Amino acid sequence: MFFTLSKVVGFFALPSNLLIVLALIGVVLMGTRLARCGRRITGTAVLLLAIAGLSPLGTALVRPLEQRFPPWTAGTGEPTGIVVLGGAIYPSLSAQRGTPVINDGAERMTIMADLARRFPNARIVFSGGSGKLLGSHPDEAQFVVPLLQSFGIAAGRIETESVSRNTFENATMTKALVRPEPGQRWLLVTSAFHMPRAVGCFRRAGFAVEPYPVDWQTGGAADLLSPFEAVSAGLGLTDIAMREWTGLLIYRLTGRTSALFPAP
Repeated sequence: MFFTLSKVVGFFALPSNLLIVLALIGVVLMGTRLARCGRRITGTAVLLLAIAGLSPLGTALVRPLEQRFPPWTAGTGEPTGIVVLGGAIYPSLSAQRGTPVINDGAERMTIMADLARRFPNARIVFSGGSGKLLGSHPDEAQFVVPLLQSFGIAAGRIETESVSRNTFENATMTKALVRPEPGQRWLLVTSAFHMPRAVGCFRRAGFAVEPYPVDWQTGGAADLLSPFEAVSAGLGLTDIAMREWTGLLIYRLTGRTSALFPAP
C-alpha cells in the first residue's frame, strides 16, 4: 500500500506534472460555465511553469539537500564495504538494447568502479530493483555486474540486492544482505541531493553508514542568481528538489527515516 501511495503522491509532487494537469483542467473548464475560472487556472499554471523552468528556483531548493553532507574523506583506515544505491541505469531500455544504458546519475557507477579499485579489500554492494508501479520490469541490479566488468572489476567482487523498490527497502534489504557488524566502516554512495533521505533510512534500519555524495546538480552560491536557459533544465531540477523534500516529509511521517532532515 505504501509503495503504491508513494508513487501516486510522487507523481503529483513533481511541479511539471502537477502544473500541466492544472493547465489541462483549466482548458477543459474554458468550455463550460466556469470559463473565467478555467482561464485563471491555466494562466496561473503557465506562469508557475515559467518560474519553475527559467528562474533559479530549482537551484535554491536542491542546494540545501546537496550541502547537508560534505564530501567523504578517507580518515583512518579503509572501508569494510561500499553500498551504491540504484538510480543510474535504465533497466527496460538496457534489456531492450542488450547493454547497460546509463542515465544522468552515471557518476554512481563510475565512483563505484573507482572505489572498488582504490579499496581492493572492500565489499562492493549494489542495491536496486525496479521502482515501477505498473507492469513487469527488469531490475536494475542485473545490469551492474556486466557494466563493472567492462570497467575492469571482477564479477566475483560484486554483490547485488535486486528486490528493493524504494530507498527504505534499499536500507533494510541491504542490511539483511551484508549483516554489518559494530565497528565496521560502510560507505553509502548516492546522489548528493538524495543523501539526506538515504542516510535517514539507513539510520532507521540500524545500519551505520558514512555518506559518499556524488552526482552534484548545483555549484556555488552564485548559481542562486543564474536563470536557466532552457525551461526543461529548470523544471528538471525543480522536480528533483520537490521529489526529495516530499519524500523526506512522507518518510518521516511514516517512520521510515530517523529525522525530518537528517544531518551529519
